[in-house]
Amino acid sequence: MKGFDKVALGAELSAGVASLGLPITEEQIEKMLAYLALLVKWNSVYNLTSIRDPQDMIKQHLLDSLSAVHAFTQAKHVLDVGSGGGLPGIILAIVFPSTSISMIDTVNKKTAFLTQVKAELKLKNVTVHTGRVELLKVEQKFDVITSRAFSELNNFVNWSHHLLQEGGRFLAMKGVSPDQEIERLPDGWEVENIEALHVPGLHVERHLVVIRKSEN
Repeated sequence: MKGFDKVALGAELSAGVASLGLPITEEQIEKMLAYLALLVKWNSVYNLTSIRDPQDMIKQHLLDSLSAVHAFTQAKHVLDVGSGGGLPGIILAIVFPSTSISMIDTVNKKTAFLTQVKAELKLKNVTVHTGRVELLKVEQKFDVITSRAFSELNNFVNWSHHLLQEGGRFLAMKGVSPDQEIERLPDGWEVENIEALHVPGLHVERHLVVIRKSEN
C-alpha cells in the first residue's frame, strides 16, 4: 500500500503505547496496524476521516484513543456513539477482548467499514448498529457509553441516556475542556471528573469528561 510503511508505523505505535504505560501485546499491536491499513484503504474511497497520512492517523486516531483506555478497564458493556471510522470503539475492542463493544453510526458506509473490520480482525466482541442512537433499543443496557468528538455533551446525554444502566457512566472524549457544554448539561446529570489526557507526539489539549446521574 502506497505510503504505508508497516515497520515504521509499528515502531511509532509501539513507542506511543510504551509511553502511555499500557499492557498491550504484540498481537494487539498487529491488530491495530491491520485496522489502520483497512482505514487507509477504505478512506481513499469512502472519506471516513479527513486525516490522510497513516503516520498522522497513528497519533491523531490510534494513540488519541489509547490515551483514554485506562478509564475503561472495569467496563463490561460499552457503547461508542457516532463511532465513524471506529474510534475509540475498534481500539477498545482490540485492547479489551472480553469486553462487549457496540458501535453505532447513522452513515451506512461507516458501519459497512466497521462490519468489515470486525470480520477481517475476527473481533467477536463487536456489535455494529446503523441508525440514530436515540432510536436504538437493546436487550442489555450499557455500563459505559462513550463518544469521541461526537456532539455537544447535552445532546450526547439526552440522545443516549435511555441506554445507560443504573449507576453507569458517560465517558466523553473532548479537545479543550468543554466548560460551556458542561454548564448546559441536562437536569439530573453531573460531571464526576474531568481528566486531562496526554497523547504521545500530539501537542494539543485532550480531556476525558466523566458524567453520571446526579445523586440528589
